[in-house]
Amino acid sequence: MLTMKDIRQEGDPILRMRAKDVELPLSKEDYETLKAMMEYILNSQDDQIAAEFGLRPAVGLAAPQIGVSKKMFCMNAFDEKGEVLHRYAIVNPKILSSSEERCYVPGGEGCLSVDESKNGLVPRAKRIRARILLVDLIKGTSDAVMIKLSGFPAVVFQHEYDHLMGVLFIDKKQAELPDIKPIVFYHEEDIAE
Repeated sequence: MLTMKDIRQEGDPILRMRAKDVELPLSKEDYETLKAMMEYILNSQDDQIAAEFGLRPAVGLAAPQIGVSKKMFCMNAFDEKGEVLHRYAIVNPKILSSSEERCYVPGGEGCLSVDESKNGLVPRAKRIRARILLVDLIKGTSDAVMIKLSGFPAVVFQHEYDHLMGVLFIDKKQAELPDIKPIVFYHEEDIAE
């Protein structure tokens, strides 16, 4: 089981390297790496397990963050309405297009590989279209697919994709984003009414 001690921290050279394509078919080792990353995310979202093992909560985790310089990441995030769960194990992603319209997470982005004191606002494309190898971690199968994401899931995808390019969110963070609308999460809509 992965814990915070397995997460590479800012300053580790692997976080600044461009990750290599994953050779296909997927090796058993790469499949197990994906499973371990997804397990960390799911465990970190369980309050009891997270407290017991000192896990920082995560909605995504990229292979370079655990010392594997390969183009793989996992994500487990609801859309901003809390209705659709985007749980993906992704290999060799390529963003094909992104909207000119930008958005950002109002509380700022964070990262397991960066100290929490550095969380900040990052402008991201509101919508993306990407080609990925989608791995089913239960069946052990994979399919090359095209996906379209918008809002919060698109932000998570872009954050993890950046890790594969050797980029950290702190490279893009800004103090203010006055001309960009924040993502509005469903619980914030209730408060505003």
